[in-house]
Amino acid sequence: MARPKIYTISLTDDELMKLKAIIRRKNTSKTIKCRCQILIDPDEAHGNVLTHQQSARSNGVCMATVTNTVKLYADGGVDSVASIKRSPNSDNARRKIDGRAEARLIEIACSPAPKGHSRWTLRRHSI
Repeated sequence: MARPKIYTISLTDDELMKLKAIIRRKNTSKTIKCRCQILIDPDEAHGNVLTHQQSARSNGVCMATVTNTVKLYADGGVDSVASIKRSPNSDNARRKIDGRAEARLIEIACSPAPKGHSRWTLRRHSI
């Protein structure tokens, strides 16, 4: 026996047009396009209604992604789904070195080991 639906999606014409416009844009990220398509799939007001499982399979995502996207829409609308909120603690925010220093580090690591050593060690570095 299937669980009852907690959130039902019934998009207005304006919301549907906005989602389709976001999907068509070239500079839209894959994540946002996927979220928009996830909202269009189970829309009860327009066309064929897909279950969460069918939507997950057709979009190549897991069930949790579909559920979280539908919940995000129910709580905040189309605008909350169409934007990615980055955490200040994400990997990009915690970078220790910039691109030049990273390139220099890779260059050193890929070069031959110093004289008297068989390989690079963490103690022997010069940046």
